[in-house]
Amino acid sequence: MIPFYGCINSLLDQDLYKLTMMQAVLHQFPAAMVKYEFKCRNVEQLAKVVRPDMILREIRHLCSLEFKNDELDYLGKIRFFKPDFIEFLRLFKLNEKFIKVYADRKHNIHVDIEGPWLHTILFEVFILAIINELYGKTMPYKGEGPLKKKVKFLKNSPPGFKVIEFGTRRRHSSEWQMIVYEDLLKTNRMAGTSNVLLAKLTQTMPCGTMAHEWLQAGQALGPRLRDSQSFMLESWVKEYRGDLGIALTDVIGIDAFLKDFDLYLAKLYDGVRHDSGCPFEFGEKVIKRYEELKIDPRTKTAVFSDSLDFKTAMQIYKRFNKRIKVVFGIGTFLSNDLGYRVPNIVIKMTECNGQPVAKISDSPGKSMCRDAQYVRYLAKVFGR
Repeated sequence: MIPFYGCINSLLDQDLYKLTMMQAVLHQFPAAMVKYEFKCRNVEQLAKVVRPDMILREIRHLCSLEFKNDELDYLGKIRFFKPDFIEFLRLFKLNEKFIKVYADRKHNIHVDIEGPWLHTILFEVFILAIINELYGKTMPYKGEGPLKKKVKFLKNSPPGFKVIEFGTRRRHSSEWQMIVYEDLLKTNRMAGTSNVLLAKLTQTMPCGTMAHEWLQAGQALGPRLRDSQSFMLESWVKEYRGDLGIALTDVIGIDAFLKDFDLYLAKLYDGVRHDSGCPFEFGEKVIKRYEELKIDPRTKTAVFSDSLDFKTAMQIYKRFNKRIKVVFGIGTFLSNDLGYRVPNIVIKMTECNGQPVAKISDSPGKSMCRDAQYVRYLAKVFGR
């Protein structure tokens, strides 16, 4: 009998930025075709613990789900979701034919997703959550002690120290994520969660804007490769017109981003998000850029979200909190800090409309693209 836990039981059990990107794709790039690939960065022979047949059974269950009426009513009350998108979701189901899962001879898990961007965009977070939960079920774990310490830390932290729960893709389970979030809410230091179902159930704020794939896709969809970041940042503003104003900075690296982040974009966006490289160098560069543009950095927000724990987040807070608004998006440390080695797994877009797309990260090892020649060309175009 294949183990079956029903890891995902609601299509709303999803990070907000997937839904916001999905709406923008519906309105602006409905014909785009994409490929995504899975990678495990740290746990060797993952397939010996989590077999492809286990994942596929979970996917079959996932593809049977539909958005419920109360879930659509909830989304419809969020001002940046438009009525036509809600009606599209009413008809939406994920389709198994767009995803393949298998293991190679070295016991490496492969997940290949290929199809219309509009109909595959939600797979990523669901698949990562499934694999993490299936893996976690095989591990000895304990979490009450570390959770109590986290609650105590937040209760004793400064009132301006604010955290967003970012743990869906890396969580031990949906049940544990709920326990953690509900306990942390009592500290009055939580600014919200990226998980839309959690936000609905706890009557708190769902948080998120865009992911790397939005800017990566611009490398194939935009008018010119060098303008791909600016094109997608402007496309986002066209869609949301003042809402969801945090720009992601590390698809081509912070230096290339800041060259594109001119006065126009700096005024349009409320702030920026850090997701790779040294957070302290990032913060200094962002503040300097705002000052060059004659913008008071204290009116803007920096969201830090790169593999954070409370200790690192507090160091960042002490460095920058009076110079720029700071918020911390924390994932694995909150939703999967249970005493075992957590798989560092990702799913990244690698092609759009038959062309390679890539991320050139500020952290070595975070880039994913099979076409090395394209990556070199991309780096040259952006002066990396």
